[in-house]
Amino acid sequence: MNKSFKTNIFRLGPVLLLYFLSVTEIDTQYSNSFEILSFNLPLIVVYYWMLRAPLVIGNGHVFFAGVINDIITGLPLGTSSLSYLAVSFVASYIRSVSVEMTLPTDWFTFGIAVFFSNLINLILLNNFSDITILYTELFYNSLFTILFFPGFWIIFNIYFLMMPKVKND
Repeated sequence: MNKSFKTNIFRLGPVLLLYFLSVTEIDTQYSNSFEILSFNLPLIVVYYWMLRAPLVIGNGHVFFAGVINDIITGLPLGTSSLSYLAVSFVASYIRSVSVEMTLPTDWFTFGIAVFFSNLINLILLNNFSDITILYTELFYNSLFTILFFPGFWIIFNIYFLMMPKVKND
């Protein structure tokens, strides 16, 4: 019982991180130090864990974390959820067609996932809200999100390798 409890708590790490990032905005803006440095860490979390271990972070958690993020940031409800789900669906597709997952292939396909996520975000915000979109900020955010992916991939991969395996994995 004790070992099972520890295993479940350890497996909850990525879900708790996703919810933490949805509630706080510490991961996105470092404009006090650097004017253009911002990145979207929840996209990296969703993509990596949906690609490696979809049972750890399911689509329900992804959707609910997006709703929480929309409430906190003041975006129209469902905007972040659909963006996160787009990344999740790209990761699920890549998981089903890939034979071997490596950093270069994951990095390349993550760029495609970020593109679709931003496209959905732009369409929703342009059509259903009066929020002004600064395309340079969106570009820098996407660029740094894609550039920081390998570092977080390595960190998450170490965590994934330390994670106890369950029979359904």
